[in-house]
Parts: sequence; C-alpha cells; structure tokens
Amino acid sequence: MPTVLVPTAYRGPTRGEAEITVEGATLRDCLDAVEARYPGFRAQVLDERGLPHRFVKLFRNGEPLAADELDAPLSPDDRLEILAAIAGG
Repeated sequence: MPTVLVPTAYRGPTRGEAEITVEGATLRDCLDAVEARYPGFRAQVLDERGLPHRFVKLFRNGEPLAADELDAPLSPDDRLEILAAIAGG
C-alpha cells in the first residue's frame, strides 16, 4: 500500500502522524483515504477545485508531480510526499 508522508505543518488533523499507509490506486485516492481517517487533512493539501494549493508541492518517490497527475496510477510501494511552502516574516 502507498505511504503518504505528511509535513510537520499538516500533522494537526493526523494527530502527529508523519507517515500514513493507505489503500489507493491514485494519489487522489490516497489523499481521500487519509481524509477519511483524519478529517480536515485534504483541505490543507487541495483547494475547492480538487487541485493542490499553490503553496503545496507533491512528489512520488522523490519525483515532482504536476497537478494533472493526481489521478495517475500508483504502485503499492510508492511513497507520496507533500511539501508545504511556509513563508514567514
């Protein structure tokens, strides 16, 4: 099953979980599975149109994914990383 790596800034809904193994055939399926287990998670990653927020970057096995790749098929051993660009000032 794919593993979703959650950045520190998004671990509120996951109650501190950094790595979540879920069933899912696509990245979107995996995000939906995390949302089902931890309500509020998906809204941090995807906007109301179902696309990544402009400050979110998604990676599969270290390779960047484009927004139109949310529905691309995954392998059971894929690792999905979410990076949140956090600005301070």
